[in-house]
Amino acid sequence: MARRRGAVASGLAFALFFSVGLGAQIDKKTEDAIKKEAQAFQKLADAALVAQGGANDFNMTWVKQDFLRGTKDKVFVPFTISLDPTKVSGALALYYRVVPTPAAGAVVDPKKPVKPVWESIFPVSVSGQNPMRLSRSFTAETGSYDVYLVAKEVQADRPKNAPPAKTVVLKQTVNVPNFWSEELTTSSVIVYQRIEPLAAPLNSQQQAERPYAMGAAEIIPFADMKLPKQSELSTLLFIYNPKGDSANKPDVTIEYNFCQIAPGTEPKPDEPCKAGEKFYNKTQPEALNGTTLDPAFDVKMMPIQTGQAVPLSGFPAGDYRLEIKIIDKLANKTITRDVNFSVIG
Repeated sequence: MARRRGAVASGLAFALFFSVGLGAQIDKKTEDAIKKEAQAFQKLADAALVAQGGANDFNMTWVKQDFLRGTKDKVFVPFTISLDPTKVSGALALYYRVVPTPAAGAVVDPKKPVKPVWESIFPVSVSGQNPMRLSRSFTAETGSYDVYLVAKEVQADRPKNAPPAKTVVLKQTVNVPNFWSEELTTSSVIVYQRIEPLAAPLNSQQQAERPYAMGAAEIIPFADMKLPKQSELSTLLFIYNPKGDSANKPDVTIEYNFCQIAPGTEPKPDEPCKAGEKFYNKTQPEALNGTTLDPAFDVKMMPIQTGQAVPLSGFPAGDYRLEIKIIDKLANKTITRDVNFSVIG
């Protein structure tokens, strides 16, 4: 059976900042060394604007990003990277800068870098988990952005005969969607392991290091989409810009359809699956309207939050696509969102 999840947050509000992260378990000397190297990190990012490539000594990889509506005209973008902690000697510092993607054919002058919409530097506590995953965030208006990440070994008392500190520069282009038009749309679909309550609101530094903490709870996403049979497929998404009636109440129906990947299969005409898939199952459609939502809900003031938790114990091992269909009856509009996942074990 599917279970609908309760509210996680009433809204998101994040401020631009530039900080050295003091929350990580880093000694004072290393922390001071990172502060002194802040300008050097910026120069490395400047150089990366015109010179791409180089050795990726930490196997640093961009894993994913999610999009949620933030403050007016802004989108909140939590992202996750991974790296190999066995490749790091000593402490590690990570700097990232977010700049608008230059127009095609534009010549970038590193001596006149574009003002970033976001930048931050912080120490990283290197763990034994391999690959090690880090989540951070930024906010930006709708558009295309280049995210430059600079990871560098930092050692306050590095011996003179020690090899040079390893440095890795990674660039990732991110296209931020528009959540502030009148078009029906949704946030990213976040698939998570669990939701944990927070004893107290996070400060700005804690929020930067834990971007999936929202309001009074923290979402713990799955590291990848290979889910064990004993787990649940738990989803969370926000629906933006549905049409409201005279009382500012929406009339939205959500359908959850599961299709199993089966190459060579042709689905039946009345099934939601695509070629190469076969219909597996579906949950009961969810109605979100003036009768089922909180009486105080106002479609002009807040998004619709929804999601389900579906046990995977009955799913045969294999690859699947969950199609989430959002039907806005008042606007006569329908959109779909896909979640690709595998059941293992």
